[in-house]
Amino acid sequence: MFDFFKKKEENKQTNTSSQQEETQTEKKNIFSLTFDSLKKTIEKTSESLVGNIVQKVEQEEEFDEFILDDMEELLIKADLGVNTAADIVDNLRKKNSMKPSQVREYLQNEFSQILNSAGSNILNFKENELNIYFIVGVNGAGKTTLIGKLANRFKIQGKKVLVAAADTFRAAAEEQLDIWSKRAGADIVRNDGADPASVVFDAIKKAKNENYDVVLVDTAGRLQNKFNLMQELTKIKTVIDKNAPDALRESILVLDANTGQNGLSQAKVFTECVNLTCVALTKLDGSAKGGIIIAIAKEMGLPVKLIGVGEKMEDLKNFDASEFVKALFS
Repeated sequence: MFDFFKKKEENKQTNTSSQQEETQTEKKNIFSLTFDSLKKTIEKTSESLVGNIVQKVEQEEEFDEFILDDMEELLIKADLGVNTAADIVDNLRKKNSMKPSQVREYLQNEFSQILNSAGSNILNFKENELNIYFIVGVNGAGKTTLIGKLANRFKIQGKKVLVAAADTFRAAAEEQLDIWSKRAGADIVRNDGADPASVVFDAIKKAKNENYDVVLVDTAGRLQNKFNLMQELTKIKTVIDKNAPDALRESILVLDANTGQNGLSQAKVFTECVNLTCVALTKLDGSAKGGIIIAIAKEMGLPVKLIGVGEKMEDLKNFDASEFVKALFS
């Protein structure tokens, strides 16, 4: 009889565990794109980065300098960046036995190698610890929207989320962030017009005292005054390092996919200010300039970890390099 109740309790625990695993899987799937959705999202990028080049090259009998020069020019036009395009074509020059009919396979392997060399696409997070995400990027790139969507993601995962409104100079920045935070169900620390570093200090203090899991730090992006921007971001980074030295999980550069190669120059400016760890690419849906993902991986050594594919809260998705390359060439 006791065995009966024991087995019943074991079955109950097993069912509860299975339900929890299923719930976690469902939550994870919310943030992943299906292959068909990804393929549709990067359709224009695929045509620009793969279709045009393959159609131009693969019908030729042999590679010559004219074909290789045309190929390099098409890669640059597809927002791969001058240096990345030149490296890919230079590598091709060394492969004497390769035929133009193999150009699709060659590009697929090159893109995969470049993206894999930049590192993992998984967003860093540690359970039962404070996790700080330092969000940077130019004004208009979509930082505020991304922070709102990222806050929503962590809330869905059951995390306690705090937003630090450290862009205290841009008109209405705090108000916009406040709206997004409330929409996501996250708390916010704001002190309009205050020193940005002091806002971050207050946020970290509150997060520690009240056991928050996540702090999302918004920042200014005024590239027109590079010196002030660098000073401000460096000061914020110092506050984080001093007051929560083990909590900084990611320094995320937010880029608008439609900026194309200009994203490289933005990445270089912010790298001077902050030790960037990854990129979030917004407005990828419908853009023909998604090749910037490969350029950033090659020239900056930064992986893309998040992509924006729409305006809804759930439209901030995980980036998967392997699936991205497959979709480009399918």
